[in-house]
Amino acid sequence: MPHLTELQTEILNFVNRGGYEPVRPKLLAKKLGLSKKNLDVFLAELDQLIETKKLIVTETGRLQSKTSATAIVGIYKKIASGSGFVILKPPLPPNIEEDLFIDFRDARDAQSGDEVIVELISRRRANGGRCGKIIDIVARSSTTFVGGYYIYNGQGYVRIDGNKFPDPIWVGDPGAKGAKSDDKVVIEMVKFPSAYDRGEAIITKVLGQRGEVGVDTLTVIHEFDLPQEYPEEALAVARRKAAEFDEKDFEDRLDLTNDLIVTIDPIDARDFDDAISLTRDEKGHWRLGVHIADVAYFVEEGSALDEEARLRATSVYLPTLVIPMLPEVISNSLASLQEGKVRYTKSAYMEYSPDGALIGTDFARTAIKVKKRFHYEQVMEFIKDKEKFREELDPEIFTLLERMYELAMMLRRRRYKAGSIELSMPEVKLDFNKEGQVTGAHEAHHDESHQLIEEFMLAANIAVATELDDRGIRFLRRAHDTPAIEKLIDFSRFIEVLGFQKMKNPQSRSEMQRVIKEVQGHPLERAVNFALLRSMRQAEYTPLEIGHYALSAENYCHFTSPIRRYPDLTVHRIMDDILLRENHKGPGESDLLQQGQHCSDKERNAAKAERELTKMKLLAFMSDKVNQEFDAFITGVERYGAFCQMMAVPAEGLLSLASLERIDQFYYDRDHFALIGKRTNTFLRLGDQIKVRIVRVDMDRREMDLALVDTKIKHVAAPPKKKPRDDGGRGHGKKGQSPAAGDGFRTDEQKRNSRKNRKRK
Repeated sequence: MPHLTELQTEILNFVNRGGYEPVRPKLLAKKLGLSKKNLDVFLAELDQLIETKKLIVTETGRLQSKTSATAIVGIYKKIASGSGFVILKPPLPPNIEEDLFIDFRDARDAQSGDEVIVELISRRRANGGRCGKIIDIVARSSTTFVGGYYIYNGQGYVRIDGNKFPDPIWVGDPGAKGAKSDDKVVIEMVKFPSAYDRGEAIITKVLGQRGEVGVDTLTVIHEFDLPQEYPEEALAVARRKAAEFDEKDFEDRLDLTNDLIVTIDPIDARDFDDAISLTRDEKGHWRLGVHIADVAYFVEEGSALDEEARLRATSVYLPTLVIPMLPEVISNSLASLQEGKVRYTKSAYMEYSPDGALIGTDFARTAIKVKKRFHYEQVMEFIKDKEKFREELDPEIFTLLERMYELAMMLRRRRYKAGSIELSMPEVKLDFNKEGQVTGAHEAHHDESHQLIEEFMLAANIAVATELDDRGIRFLRRAHDTPAIEKLIDFSRFIEVLGFQKMKNPQSRSEMQRVIKEVQGHPLERAVNFALLRSMRQAEYTPLEIGHYALSAENYCHFTSPIRRYPDLTVHRIMDDILLRENHKGPGESDLLQQGQHCSDKERNAAKAERELTKMKLLAFMSDKVNQEFDAFITGVERYGAFCQMMAVPAEGLLSLASLERIDQFYYDRDHFALIGKRTNTFLRLGDQIKVRIVRVDMDRREMDLALVDTKIKHVAAPPKKKPRDDGGRGHGKKGQSPAAGDGFRTDEQKRNSRKNRKRK
């Protein structure tokens, strides 16, 4: 079952709300405020809702809800207790401003990530929060899972990895598919577990023994349903196109093989999408050329190869493994812009004034030959100390790098002046030995060598999107919608509580830029940037003219990575229509909406898979370090504990409230994002530096438990100021009831002296 689109959700929420009277489709479109040009899209979305029986058509042609008048749509998230919350999909129904609590008895067999229809009920939580009851499941997040197999009382069971399922799943007769105890297996869920019924599944594949080399990667591949082998039909097309390619035949392309063109990529890159040229005339005007691999030449629309690329939608970059969108004969060879090889490209040219103002753009189908390949580390060394490269590089290449850096930084300053927002979010990179074992990890930061290429790619993407928009052509945009004001207000309050200057206007881009700059190099930089990221909406692929909020760009698309992203490939085909045929008849808006949703989903799934495998490998690395002590800092505070990241290795674990009970009874102060001890007034907050001991690493649940070692805490934010009333020992504080924190833990001697003083009194 596919997930609902935003328009489908809006239709259902309108039809399900109280007081709705059945109307015909065109009147419903009018009530939703849709224009005539969007009517075809609306009717197509409506047909899907009717086909999937989410809506009923009466005998008079009116649309009627299948469910009650208080039913709404959202994504279910289960919590440790077995209950959960439904995160409502926008637009929110009237008078509902928060997620709905779902008691485990009202959750049916819904699991985290499932898209559900939920009905409001009269029951309220202790804090007044609204409650609901799940009445239907629109789409399962997954029906395939991976876990550890074992036998109990002659029956086979699987403990599913992670913490989505607290209880084992019954899989029937022992030894199915040849599985042995401690094997990692793939199961297909036949019956999802609920509060009233145990789960049931069948084993579909045995991956190997827990801990064997490569089993963790196979686990993630199956858990996230990542593609593996290419269909033979797709490979046959790739081989045929490879055989047909003749680098001496430029067809009708512009010959740039004698131009000075370079690439800058990661040191371990295997495919090269983009190359750069840059010249400057006697007036000081810049002419930037961004040359992108012409993947559309090799992947004909409608072919078996195109169909497979469309289904994959993206390459997946896992630690030690890349799952490419296209077969390697194309992705790593013929389409890849390798040094010294003639390659077909599409080129975007941007002309700038001496101070970096865009003057004009033009586009061409080209053939290039890269003169020099650089990796980021080399370019960063050049930026730091150009003179030591003067003898090593050809004078023309030396000048090119100088000019590239000068123009890129000029464009970057202009972009920020226009209101662009950029967060500093370091990426975790694993270190491996020759045997492929993890030997450590580090955080990779986005330095100026990356920014150099990034500015040129952004410029090309904006130029192409603007050209298509000016021509009135529908295309898959890379959109980033404006954040919800409520989220920005919450973020403003968050940074103020941490001691940073209050935002005068939470919606102001300049205020956001100020905050980002203010926290640079601060221990709370990561926490503040992550909080701002969470206040933003997710970027997506869509034909709708939403714009790109973070880039402050009216028109934006992805054009520069067609080897690894399908949306870029669709844009290249449109450029072919324009450059070769001077017209374009592409798919309608409804088809583009579905294609954009598919590509967005695949992209997010690939990112989650990469993060999960990185986490698993980090946990495996830390598993032989149980009882060792590490310096750490607090990265997150929740009502059940604090998440902490080691300073030596970017691995994260949980310091639970239970582990702190030997020191004090802590509660979560939601107003100050802190854990506070009721007796000692000790507080733990974001960014605090502490010493922890690893207590347990659970590879199956993918968790690491920590204990606090040292009573010395290095605080980086001001202490909470207010004192709470007694909460009756419930372990959590009420809003606005947080105590003033002390200087840290009291020593045993201080506690004894305190008791003596009380006795004297």
